[in-house]
Amino acid sequence: MTSPTPPSPASPPPRAKRHAAGTDPRKRDQILAGAWEEFRAHGFDATTMNGICRAAAVSKGTLYVYFQGKEDLFVALVEQQRDRLTGQLGFALSGPGDVASRLTAYAVALVQVLTSDEMLRAQRIVVAVAERMPDLAQRFYDAGGRHVLGRLGRWLAEASAAGVLSIPDPPRAAQQFSELAMAGVWRQRLFGVLREPPEQSVIDALAADAVRVFLAAYAGTAPPDSWKGAPGF
Repeated sequence: MTSPTPPSPASPPPRAKRHAAGTDPRKRDQILAGAWEEFRAHGFDATTMNGICRAAAVSKGTLYVYFQGKEDLFVALVEQQRDRLTGQLGFALSGPGDVASRLTAYAVALVQVLTSDEMLRAQRIVVAVAERMPDLAQRFYDAGGRHVLGRLGRWLAEASAAGVLSIPDPPRAAQQFSELAMAGVWRQRLFGVLREPPEQSVIDALAADAVRVFLAAYAGTAPPDSWKGAPGF
């Protein structure tokens, strides 16, 4: 009688993928989440790297593998928020409808994000230290506002090239449209005059006004629905 074949040993569980030092996205997000807790609670000056380590539950050695210091951490947080904002705005500009509809959706998304509590906290932190730390203020603007305005400017340039808009200076027009969209509410939120984000009806009215004024200045000759939008906003 043949002996039963012994069972083959169980295959070892797959090993977790190892990341090179400073490249694990989950660890980076963990550090950023802890850093934001500290910045939000204490502001930029009073936040310490030790406090960030405690909030993020990482060692100081691990923290410095990913970020050089508080300024790098803060700018990375701005870039994280910027990427979320850019995704929302890009979706608005690539959505259905003509140019007016897409600019309206863009204006609504812009106001919703820039008047949110989280975004305002970041802006106030920078305003508080801008005079003493102009380099941080510059990095904040480059990582956030300049980046977003640049992408809108390129979209407007494409719309102008297609004839649905007529814009001689797209970068300036991008700034103008953003200011129109946020007329009044952003500054009132920044300085605490408005304690809560504006109601949706207020945002919708601002967006409609912004688009009406903008198109009165920059309407092109091609039919408004003849262009589908620049790819890859």
